[in-house]
Amino acid sequence: MAKSKYHFDTESFKVEKVRITFIDRLKRFLYISFAGMIFAVVIIIIANNFFDSPKERMLKREIAQYKLQHEIINARIDLIGTVLKDLEERDDNIYRVILEAEPISSSKRQAGFGGADRYAALEGYKNSELIIEATAKLDQIANKMYIQSKSFDEVFDLAKNKEEMLRHIPAIQPVKNVDLKRISSYFGYRTDPFYKVKKFHAGLDFSAPTGTEIFTTGDGKVISTKKSRRGYGNTILIDHGFNYVTKYSHLASFNVKRGQQVKRGQVIGTVGNTGKSTAPHLHYEVQKNGRAVNPIYYFFNDLTPEQFEEIIELSTRPTQSMD
Repeated sequence: MAKSKYHFDTESFKVEKVRITFIDRLKRFLYISFAGMIFAVVIIIIANNFFDSPKERMLKREIAQYKLQHEIINARIDLIGTVLKDLEERDDNIYRVILEAEPISSSKRQAGFGGADRYAALEGYKNSELIIEATAKLDQIANKMYIQSKSFDEVFDLAKNKEEMLRHIPAIQPVKNVDLKRISSYFGYRTDPFYKVKKFHAGLDFSAPTGTEIFTTGDGKVISTKKSRRGYGNTILIDHGFNYVTKYSHLASFNVKRGQQVKRGQVIGTVGNTGKSTAPHLHYEVQKNGRAVNPIYYFFNDLTPEQFEEIIELSTRPTQSMD
C-alpha cells in the first residue's frame, strides 16, 4: 500500500492529510513516462552513434570480408586480363607472322561488348558500381577469350596446312640466273625507258635471252594466259592460294593453259620481248592480298645470306626499268 502524504498548514498549525486525485496521479504518471521516454531516446541515439550492437559488429565483419574478397577477385580478373593480353600479342606478332596470317584487328577483339542497358538490372543497389564494374570486366574477358579461342582454332588449321602453304608461296627465282647482276631492274620507283620519268616498278626485270625457260615459283593454279602486243605483253597469272598471286610478263610462248595446276619449278613459258619492252626480259611480280610486294623477299630457297645482302644492296641503286 502506498504511503499517505501529509501537509503542515502554517496558518492553522495543523497537519492535514493530502488527498491525491486521479488526475494528479495521471499527470505524475505521464510526466514520469515522458521523462523516461526522453531518456531512453537519448540513450538509444548515443548507443547507435557511438556503440555497435553485436549484430552490427557481425555485419561489419561480413562487409569487411566481402570487400576483401571483392579486391581479391578484381586482382584475379586483372591478372587473367594480363595473361589474355599476352596471348593476344603472341597470337598477332608471333603465331600469325610465322603462318603468314593477318593479325586480329582491335575492333574485332572488342566486338559485341558494351551497350547502354547491358547492366540496368544491376543498378539501384548500394554497391551497384562495384558489382557493375566487376561484371563488365568479366564480360569483356569472356568476349576476348571467345575471340582468342576462335583465333587459335584458325591458327591450328594454318599450322596443319603449313607444309602445304610452304609449297605454294613463291620461294625461288623464276629463271635460272646465277649472276645476280642480271636482274636489270628492281622493285620501287625507277626511270621509265620510254618516257624518262620516275614511275613505280611493281616487280623485278630479269634480263635473259629470248627462249629462256621460265619456272613457276610455287605450286598453284593458272588463272590467266593473256596474249597482247601492248603493256606487259604476253602474261601468265598464277594463283598460289594463301592470298598470293604471281605475274610473269613479256613472254615469247606459253607452256601452260588457263585452269591448269602447276608445281614449283615447272616450266610455264619462255622469255620474250612482247608488249612495252626494250629488250628480251621477264617482268616478275609477287602480289599479296591484291598488292604488289618486293619479290626479293621471296627468294629464300635460292639465295645464301651473302647473296641476299648483295641483291638488297643492288636493289637500292638507281636503275631504269625495261618496260
